Amino acid sequence: MIALENVTKRYGKTVVLDDVSLEFGGEGVTALIGPNGAGKSTLFGLIGRLIAADEGRVTVDGEDVTTASSSELAKILAVLRQDNHIAARLTVHDLVEFGRFPHSKGRFTVDDRAHIDRAIDYLDLAPFRERFLDELSGGQRQRAFIAMVLAQDTRYVLLDEPLNNLDLRHAAEIMQLIRRMADELGKKVIVVLHDINVAGHHADRIVAMRDGRIVADAAPDDIVRTDVLREIYDHPVDVRMIDGRPVALTF
Repeated sequence: MIALENVTKRYGKTVVLDDVSLEFGGEGVTALIGPNGAGKSTLFGLIGRLIAADEGRVTVDGEDVTTASSSELAKILAVLRQDNHIAARLTVHDLVEFGRFPHSKGRFTVDDRAHIDRAIDYLDLAPFRERFLDELSGGQRQRAFIAMVLAQDTRYVLLDEPLNNLDLRHAAEIMQLIRRMADELGKKVIVVLHDINVAGHHADRIVAMRDGRIVADAAPDDIVRTDVLREIYDHPVDVRMIDGRPVALTF
């Protein structure tokens, strides 16, 4: 279980996370939503030990992230940030190898190679394994990064806005892959999303943030409602039932 206990983060006088207490890891896919500046990426940064909390405590399976061994934490928790600055002249295979570093320390075993091959195959990247990243489409490149995370073989997977800059077809493919990772491989995926309908369709649970606080935390059908979305986004949202599912039509 990933747990945040009364966590606060400030930048100067600006509070970006305000006394947040929350647990992740009980569901297959949890979507984290909210307007820009709500604190979603900051929350991910705290869990992944990319930044430090000013107050409170973050634990992963009971281990405080500030004192846990980096190598051991990387074996149970993988974080894919939205700003991946990795050299474009890496091949898909090179990139996916990075996911095994917490296990191999650069000395790849037969088991490491098997994880790399399985991740590449699972993301349907075998035809592209020797392609350079800058030779791939946006959707293929994002699949390569997710394959890297999959090769890391962690229980928890945090994906920060993985649909950024993708067209509708590629975004749908990525969300279907995320859903499969949870259902078939037992991964506990926490994903930051901007599209409430994508979250409602693919997630088991939606956590909504605003102004550094948790304002809603429930199953999708209890979040995709006019009154709840108005509280999150502070403007009217038209929600209608389409094929038995609530859909937000306007923002």
